[in-house]
Amino acid sequence: MIKKKTNFFVIPLAIGALIFLALYSNTKVDLTNYSTEGLEIDFTVSKDIALLAKDSKGAVSPISNDIQFPYLGKSYVGFKEALGFKESGSNYFRVNTLGYLGKYQFGAETLKLIGIYNPNQFLYNPELQEKAFLANAERNKWILRKDINRFVGKTIGGVNVTESGILAAAHLAGPGSVKKYLRSYGSNNFKDAYGTSIRHYLKKFSGYDTSHIVPNKKAKAVL
Repeated sequence: MIKKKTNFFVIPLAIGALIFLALYSNTKVDLTNYSTEGLEIDFTVSKDIALLAKDSKGAVSPISNDIQFPYLGKSYVGFKEALGFKESGSNYFRVNTLGYLGKYQFGAETLKLIGIYNPNQFLYNPELQEKAFLANAERNKWILRKDINRFVGKTIGGVNVTESGILAAAHLAGPGSVKKYLRSYGSNNFKDAYGTSIRHYLKKFSGYDTSHIVPNKKAKAVL
């Protein structure tokens, strides 16, 4: 009797399992929904030349072979990303041997000028770092507004002076040092502790569109 009852339940379950497998095996995923065919994807840096990044302070860090580099051109985003890559390899959490912090390698005193008094909080907040970059650029553009009007388009030290180059150099050395460099026509060429010069940044970051940066004497980084 127990044997008959067992057969009564097993046979329907087996039939149901066979039907399920038959239906499941005929199910196909439409992979065209996930295709990138036809998309234009450009990259500024190939994997062959992007295996190591050297920041402006001399530190070398490896970059994963799996990282892709979207083409940003000479836009404002391209400007800040190029500068961040040069400064830290685009690492928000980098602290160099001199204590400069984050993706854009800010010093504690510069952070105070734009309203940031907690370096540790700054280091672990990428959004605040991006706002700090813009605020610092706005402040530097206000300080250097007369020099931008006077020197953009001229050639100093063999380098065509552009607004983006001036702002990048100010990020490296401070606006006061950039004023001295421009007004001395290159004879007063500041270098940081790792040997990176104003002239180098003027050349490397020339020609970007920094019109997005509005001069602001009282610019602050506010979340």
